[in-house]
Amino acid sequence: MQNVIFKDLGTIDYKKAWDFQEKLFNEAINQKIKGNNILNYLLFCEHPHVYTLGRNGKKENLLISEEQIRLINASYYHINRGGDITYHGPGQIVVYPIFDLEELGLTLKQYIENLEQIIIDCLADYNITAGRLAGATGVWLDSGIKGRERKICAIGVRISRFVTMHGLAFNVNTNLDYFNYINPCGFVDKGVTSMKEELKKEQSLDEVKQNLLKHFTRSLHLSEFVINRSLTSV
Repeated sequence: MQNVIFKDLGTIDYKKAWDFQEKLFNEAINQKIKGNNILNYLLFCEHPHVYTLGRNGKKENLLISEEQIRLINASYYHINRGGDITYHGPGQIVVYPIFDLEELGLTLKQYIENLEQIIIDCLADYNITAGRLAGATGVWLDSGIKGRERKICAIGVRISRFVTMHGLAFNVNTNLDYFNYINPCGFVDKGVTSMKEELKKEQSLDEVKQNLLKHFTRSLHLSEFVINRSLTSV
């Protein structure tokens, strides 16, 4: 994939970012139907406190009422990605790739494995050993060690005509207390963690973003990023 439009959207309301993704996603699909090449996007952002439930997720994995959600200054959306319930908030890097997997030569399974590997490789830069957990999409620490397994990155995507949207949520300086109000990704016997929790020190989000960008470039062979200033207005 030669050209990808990259943009860090900064802190953005979840619904606003979701609507923006849908716009780019639908435009890409329409271009594919016409037989045209599509524009590929890689969007980084943070969200204010929000819980999102995947299309086949179970509402009972949200452990508080909508009134209580408001009291903790959060919001809630039932959305159209895969996966169950997760949390997004300040200090968490959320990545939304809108990619044509046919152009990348990847199946959906391979694409998700690539996303996992990008996070695993990024964590290795900080001497954090991470891996996969059988039957549980995402990136985990101490996977396979019962009672110690904890997720550091959640992954959930939507795909149509091999075009992707949604993506991953990487806990860097995330306030982990907000996970106490859900069964993260539907699990009741596994924990969550962050880089800050593991390293006992707040991390530079800008530095982690640069490392993520580096690993996206290497893993998915993205040879050139184009900074498109017009994306400042979402």
